[in-house]
Amino acid sequence: MTAQPQASHFIDGAYVEDAEGAPIDVVYAATGDTIARVHEATPAIIGQALAAAARAQRDWARLMPVERGRILLRASAILRERNRELSELETLDTGKPLQETLVADATSGADALEYFGGMAATVTGETIPLGRDFVYTLREPLGVCVGIGAWNYPTQIACWKGAPALAFGNAMVFKPSEVTPLCALKLAEILHEAGLPAGLFNVVQGRGGVGGALVTDPRVAKVSLTGSVPTGRKVYAAAAEGVRHVTMELGGKSPLIVFDDADIEDAIGGAMLGNFYSAGQVCSNGTRVFVQRGIKDRFLDRLKTRTEAIAMGDPMDEATQMGPVVNAAQMEKVLSYIDTGKAEGARLITGGARLNGPGFYVQPTVFADVTDTMTIAREEIFGPVMAVLDFDTEDEVIARANATEFGLSAGVFTRDLQRAHRVIGQIEAGSCWINAYNLSPVEAPFGGSKLSGVGRENSKAALEHYTQIKSVYVGMGPVDSPY
Repeated sequence: MTAQPQASHFIDGAYVEDAEGAPIDVVYAATGDTIARVHEATPAIIGQALAAAARAQRDWARLMPVERGRILLRASAILRERNRELSELETLDTGKPLQETLVADATSGADALEYFGGMAATVTGETIPLGRDFVYTLREPLGVCVGIGAWNYPTQIACWKGAPALAFGNAMVFKPSEVTPLCALKLAEILHEAGLPAGLFNVVQGRGGVGGALVTDPRVAKVSLTGSVPTGRKVYAAAAEGVRHVTMELGGKSPLIVFDDADIEDAIGGAMLGNFYSAGQVCSNGTRVFVQRGIKDRFLDRLKTRTEAIAMGDPMDEATQMGPVVNAAQMEKVLSYIDTGKAEGARLITGGARLNGPGFYVQPTVFADVTDTMTIAREEIFGPVMAVLDFDTEDEVIARANATEFGLSAGVFTRDLQRAHRVIGQIEAGSCWINAYNLSPVEAPFGGSKLSGVGRENSKAALEHYTQIKSVYVGMGPVDSPY
């Protein structure tokens, strides 16, 4: 099965190739086969993309916002019409099962284009009366934005960054992860088909060096990264040199707290979604599952049964519920964490091994009797490994949940809504759930605190991160000057 892109890059409204760039093989995680090859962007390609973006952005910013919105709405409709083929491409790119990609990837990208397409014409400034004089404000685009994507949700991330940038009058140069380079190319093609002027959404391929060149270019006004904390540190420091606007959505080690009065089936469902969806490769996953001691045994028994019923297999089979992790390196990393969990004394409830056969499959794995100091309770694994920890009291679990350098997400399951709000109010995390987990509609802000990032994506909050305010003082009388 192959999915050859027309070329490696999409610049100024057309596919562009430069075979001088280092080759990047696209490996299908379910088989280990190479299904496509792209080339890393050379300095010439990077310069071409940034020049196109800078040129196109000036005219785009002058357009009536409603006209910008119409183009994004048309692109959203095309994504929905082609959801099947785009979902299949996402599955080839990532290894995620088609059962997921059909409902969570191109569709959520379409939601973002639709939301920000509708929001474009609603953006206004304000008038501030000062007696005789007054001030008015304008919301202006930042200019050329750089988006750097992660490999777990390539279509969604490209839309989460591209849609607000374009809606508010910016241009974007987007670099997908070198692990999953295909989907962003199709998005660029669809945006252009929908009427987006050439140069406004460009895609260039590459590893960290390409990202570094984009982030430090003087034509770039803003950087939006989804990635790991080590990458975030580098990008943040590089962007700071040019005093650029930055938003970052980084890693997490998020707590999911289950009180003994919770609906146990719902809580187990939330914990499984927060650990096994996308083979555990979701930044907001609730990988520290704190279960109140009174229901621990019942929780673990049902969790074991439900986990062992997960259907693993061919991601292109819609009956498959869980596919492989993204590549061999990620598989080895996850298996290493599982070995560490065993060595440090965590009790293996189920899973814990690689599946026999081709591809990069790791069994959904549950550890119990995990303590706060164990490696699997402190470090982000990014694979299908759940750590279940015991707790007794509300104050205790809040303190332990917050005892981490991360602050992306958190969840609480309880029938006591006063307690739910009280606990969530004290958890140090940006994106939280009560009696649900990992639902991230575009209407809600998404992002973290502490080492999990700065800024927010989606919702009205995105306006703050893709525009700047111009304040205009209007004098309505003679100038009062002592000179």
